[in-house]
Amino acid sequence: MSAAAAARKRGRSAPGAGAGTGKRRRKTDSAGDRGKSKGGGKMNEEISSDSESESLPPRRTEEEDDEELEETAQEKKLRLAKLYLEQLRQQEEEKAEAREFEEDQVAGRLKEDVLEQRGRLQKSVAKEIQAPAPADIRVLRGHQLSITCMVITPDDAAIFSAAKDCTIIKWSVESGRKLHVIPRAKKGAEGQPPGHDSHILCMAISSDGKYLASGDRSKLILIWEAQSCRHLYTFTGHRDAVSGLAFRRGTHQLYSTSHDRSVKVWNVAENSYVETLFGHQDAVAALDALSRECCVTAGGRDGTVRVWKIPEESQLVFYGHQGSIDSIQLINEEHMVSGADDGSVALWGLSKKRPLALQREAHGLRGEQGLEQPFWVSSVAALLNTDLVATGSHSSCVKLWQCGEGFRRLDPLCDIPLVGFINSLKFSSSGDFLVAGVGQEHRLGRWWRIKEARNSVCIIPLHRAPRPPAAGS
Repeated sequence: MSAAAAARKRGRSAPGAGAGTGKRRRKTDSAGDRGKSKGGGKMNEEISSDSESESLPPRRTEEEDDEELEETAQEKKLRLAKLYLEQLRQQEEEKAEAREFEEDQVAGRLKEDVLEQRGRLQKSVAKEIQAPAPADIRVLRGHQLSITCMVITPDDAAIFSAAKDCTIIKWSVESGRKLHVIPRAKKGAEGQPPGHDSHILCMAISSDGKYLASGDRSKLILIWEAQSCRHLYTFTGHRDAVSGLAFRRGTHQLYSTSHDRSVKVWNVAENSYVETLFGHQDAVAALDALSRECCVTAGGRDGTVRVWKIPEESQLVFYGHQGSIDSIQLINEEHMVSGADDGSVALWGLSKKRPLALQREAHGLRGEQGLEQPFWVSSVAALLNTDLVATGSHSSCVKLWQCGEGFRRLDPLCDIPLVGFINSLKFSSSGDFLVAGVGQEHRLGRWWRIKEARNSVCIIPLHRAPRPPAAGS
C-alpha cells in the first residue's frame, strides 16, 4: 500500500474518534448539569430571600376567581360609564323641571299682573271659606263710643281703629293688645299733644305702611307716622266734615272727600295740596282708590256712584240704588261693590252705567208686619282681586258673598253672628281674617241704639276648606 493511501485511511478514522470523545464529554456535562440543578434546587428551597417571597402575587380565592369570571375589567368600565351617564341624565332632567317650574311661576305672575292692571284678575276663594265658630272671634275692647272706621297695616300685623270718642288705637293682631293710643284733643287747649276733638269718620294708610291719615267732623285731615303714631302734618281746606280718605297704591298721593261735595287731591310726602274736583249734588259719604290715577266715590243722597279720572279732570256717573249710598269698595281696577240705606248691595263694572248685579234686602227686613223696612247696609268690604265680598248692617250678622258669573251675580255664602252696628269692615291682605268695627250706634248718627252691643273691634278668622285632589292624582 502506498503512503498516500495510508494517510487517507488515517484521516478518515480521526473524525470518528473525535466524535466518540465528544459524545462522552456531552454525557459527562449533562450529568454535571443534573447535579448542579439538583444542588441548586436544594439551596433554593432552603435559602429563599424575603424580597422574593413578597414579590410573588397573593393567591386568589375561589370567590375572586368567580367574580373575575362574572365581570371582566372592560365590562366593569362599561357598567360604570353607563351609571355615570344615567346620573348626568337625571341631573339634567331635574334642572329642566326646575327651570320649567320657574318659568311657569314667572309667566303666571306676569299674567296675574297684566290681569290685575286690566281689572280682570279674579281669584276664586269664596267657595273655600268656612264660617267661623263664634268662639273663634276675638273681641278687642278699648273705645268708649261706637267704632266708626278702621284700617289694617299692609303686613297684617296691626289694626288702627277710630271712634266717636275721638281717639285712635293701634292694636297688635297677634296679641290683641294696645300698641298705642292717640287721645282726644281738647278744644282751645294749648301745648297739648295733637289729636282730634270731634268724631273721626275715616282713615287710610299708605301701601308701604309709612303714613296714616285720619279725617273728622271738624274739617281736618291729620297725617301720622304709622309706625310711631307721631303727628306730622295737618291738612285744611274742606268746608265740611271729611267723610272719605284713600291713598293711591304704590304712591303717597292722598284722595279725600267731604260733606262739602268735593274731592281733593294731596301729596303727603311733600305736604302739599294738588287740586279739587266737583260734581256731586249732595254730601259725599265714602271714597276708595287702587293703583290707577283715579278714585271712586259714593254720593250719599244724590244716589250716584262716580269714578273720577284725575289727569283728565273728568268723571263717570253711575245710577242704581234707590236710597242713600253710604259705602263703597273697589274689588279690582274694573269692578266695585256698594251698599245703601235701602238695603241693597250692588256690583258695578266701570264700563256699565248700571249695576251688573243688585241684591235687594240683602240683610232682610225689620219692623212690624205691614210696616217692614230693610236693614241699612252700613259697610262693605272686598278681598282684593278675588270673588269674596262682605257686608255689614245692624241685623246681628256680617254676611259673606260670592261674586259669580263674571261679577253678574251675588250669591250668599254664610252669616257670621255679631250684635250691633257694623260700621266698618276690612279684609287682611292675606285673606286670613276679616276685621269688623262694631258700635251701639250708626257711625253717621244716632237713629237707633242697640244697648246689648259692645263698642269693639272684632277679628274674625277665615278658615279655608282643603281643595279636593285633582283627578288622576
